[in-house]
Amino acid sequence: MTEKKLPHDHGRLAHIRPEDIPDTEVFLPASDLFKLLGDGSRMRIFWLLCHCELCVINLSALVEMSSPAVSHHLRQLKNGGLIQSRREGKEVYYRAAGTEQVRLLHQAIEQLLGKECPEARCLKKEEA
Repeated sequence: MTEKKLPHDHGRLAHIRPEDIPDTEVFLPASDLFKLLGDGSRMRIFWLLCHCELCVINLSALVEMSSPAVSHHLRQLKNGGLIQSRREGKEVYYRAAGTEQVRLLHQAIEQLLGKECPEARCLKKEEA
């Protein structure tokens, strides 16, 4: 296989072969995830649900948003596979999905924020 000849020679050889570069379509699922978390309110809700299981009413109170607005964000997070829900009677509770992908995103968010949840650490206890 031949190396791709780059237009500029900066004194370093590029050892990337064209066939080693994935097609754009390969990056689309990751791109969709980042778009999903591209909204500050949605990322905040996701971060909270990584620590606690909450109903819409309590989540709305914590983030100071209307229940319909929170429900809209929850629907998007759920469709993206980042959260899951369970029903108990008439109440629906939401929490972060227990996937490696979610764990990595949560970890990245906390590192970027430089902040951990001050109180509940539900998912962290379960992981231990």
